[in-house]
Amino acid sequence: MGPNTFARHCNSQSPISFNDQYRLNPDKSQSCINNPHVELCSRHISAEQQIKPQTHDSLIRRAASVVTDSSSTFLSQTTLALTEALANYAKAVHSRIAFQRRYLASLGKLTAAEEDMLLQVETRFDECVFLQAINRLDDCKRYESTWITAVNLCKNAAESAENSGAQQASLSMRTNIQVAQSQVEEARKLSADADKKLAETKVEEIQRKAEYAAFNSEEFEIHEAYLRED
Repeated sequence: MGPNTFARHCNSQSPISFNDQYRLNPDKSQSCINNPHVELCSRHISAEQQIKPQTHDSLIRRAASVVTDSSSTFLSQTTLALTEALANYAKAVHSRIAFQRRYLASLGKLTAAEEDMLLQVETRFDECVFLQAINRLDDCKRYESTWITAVNLCKNAAESAENSGAQQASLSMRTNIQVAQSQVEEARKLSADADKKLAETKVEEIQRKAEYAAFNSEEFEIHEAYLRED
């Protein structure tokens, strides 16, 4: 094979660029562009170019947000449990108050036998409601301990989120803490008011019973004096 023949052979086997192909055969090049495999590869390369690598800071912020979300759920559940326990305790105390006031209102309006029967009922009912109130109070103490733990956990989560740069998560967490504290404070106030009214009712009961006993004693002495005059 001579030199000229070898050169022609090499030129015939040399690769042709895409531009050369498009210039020589534009229809074929256009079909290559429209090839679905080529289009899929182009999309894949474009997507890879758009993906930004996750830095440690971004991963920490994401983890801090997850912690604040779970802490908020824990706080919400314990707040609900504590406020309901306080409300049930206040309800039990108000039941005692209502029955005692009905009993006091009946003093002097019933016969001796009816008063004795009412006193027995009042005593049994008071014991039952008292035990119920004690159970509700135990629930309050138990849930309050868990609620305090949840508040402290949320405070730590909010601080961690702030330090990691997750400002929005930290702000939301602090807002949730304030709302929970406000709800619990309101429930505590209602239960404290119930205790105060119960104490006032107890004092009123003692005074009314003393007055009623004194009235009966005075009436008995008058009746005895009247009999002696006869």
